[in-house]
Amino acid sequence: MLNHIFSPSSFLTKREGVMHSLFYLVSNSQRLGESSLFKIVLLISCSLLGLLTLACLAGFTAFRSKFRPKCYILPPGSFGWPLVGETLIRQRLGQLGKPEEYIKRRRLLYGKDVFKTSLLLQPVAVVCGPAANKFLFSNENKLVVTWWTKSIQNVFPSSVLTSRGLHARPIKKLLTAFLKPEALQSYVGTMDSITQSFMETEWGGKEEIMVFPLLKLHSFVMASRIFTTIQDPNIVQNLTQQFHVLMDGIIEIPLNIPGTRYYRAMRARDVICRDLLSVIKQRRVALSAGTVSPTHDLLTSLLSTADENGRFLTEKEITDNILLLLFSAHGTTSSTIAMLMRYLAEMPHIYEEILREQIGIAASKAPGELLDWKDIRQMKYSWNTTCEVLRLSPPIEGTFREAITDLTYGGFDIPKGWKLFWSVHSSHKNPEYFPEPEKFDPSRFDGDGPAPYTYVPFGGAPRRCPGYEYARLEIWCFSIIWSSGSDGSLCFLMKR
Repeated sequence: MLNHIFSPSSFLTKREGVMHSLFYLVSNSQRLGESSLFKIVLLISCSLLGLLTLACLAGFTAFRSKFRPKCYILPPGSFGWPLVGETLIRQRLGQLGKPEEYIKRRRLLYGKDVFKTSLLLQPVAVVCGPAANKFLFSNENKLVVTWWTKSIQNVFPSSVLTSRGLHARPIKKLLTAFLKPEALQSYVGTMDSITQSFMETEWGGKEEIMVFPLLKLHSFVMASRIFTTIQDPNIVQNLTQQFHVLMDGIIEIPLNIPGTRYYRAMRARDVICRDLLSVIKQRRVALSAGTVSPTHDLLTSLLSTADENGRFLTEKEITDNILLLLFSAHGTTSSTIAMLMRYLAEMPHIYEEILREQIGIAASKAPGELLDWKDIRQMKYSWNTTCEVLRLSPPIEGTFREAITDLTYGGFDIPKGWKLFWSVHSSHKNPEYFPEPEKFDPSRFDGDGPAPYTYVPFGGAPRRCPGYEYARLEIWCFSIIWSSGSDGSLCFLMKR
């Protein structure tokens, strides 16, 4: 029956029949008379409803064939409800603070490290554990490519985040060159100075503060200064306000119509890009006049550096990538620092160890002397503690890849076009790799640390987050100046 309904000849016949009836009714409406008007309207409505039903059934059949391709040995699992799949279930567990439960329950149910599901209107193969992490990270641009939802793609269309293949290489190379440890060493003193000034003006002398909003502001001020040297408080304030709107609507359904949060987010993006473009044009003039160095900051580096083919980045590409870095700093780094503060407040013995280490560093500094790279490298226990925070509370749960060819993993077929999702929790909270996984224990990272591909809060090569070293440096600088005492008070460790 269904095969007959959706055969091309049958569909065309039904469509032509309905359209012929509508044409007859319209062309002969006067002859039928006003008494038949209601019947005509009713018949037209029923005909349109029939067409809509046929279209929905055709769409659902195509959608269903995408999820259940023939001749494949698919992983075990369930696609959940039609269209929505298991998206709402996963979202609900995330809202309850238990995002890892979604994967944990299904691994126990199916007994495999790979299972199929439906998320975000896409057929998805969820792959778990370090073997899956290695498989995805090492096959980037070979079997899989990074995939983001349409809402994300619209916000960062020309950035390293959404670019693929050969087009992404020159952009990533430029960003990596600026964000590698050797390049960032020269910014340690600047980051230390920014953090001290921020603490004194925004935190000092206040009995009560809203921590996370201030941390996001701190991260944004820091990123604006380091990446673009934007110091004008009016520009920073406007950008911060627009970023709040952008963050609020970026993961919504991409309905870019007035009244939706996504519409407001895209308008905020336009304002941010307009301000960044103005800064870019001013900086280009300064470069031409020789009043700033090509290595002054990331922005000038992007403006003045060509790839191996002699091509310079367009202003749109530069704007999108600066926007991406500001966006990342606004959310991920600040959330990590917030969780670090929370854990230190709950575990005084961990705080005391960090305090002892940082006081030792402070004692070696002269009055007014800023931090340098040697000081940062001494903060081993502080960084081990931060790593444990990232293991238990990573800033992102995982990311998607898209299969660019039919592939096989774990003995199952994953068709071309399917999405693959890897999750940090599948290894971070697995007792096989981290004994007593819910226990907070910085000593896990002593020596060589965890086994390869078991600890992946920033992804893995070749798709490790380009801002990894920058985030680490910002967290280091912040933690050496601030610490949460056992009574919840603020303590400046570097009074100079």
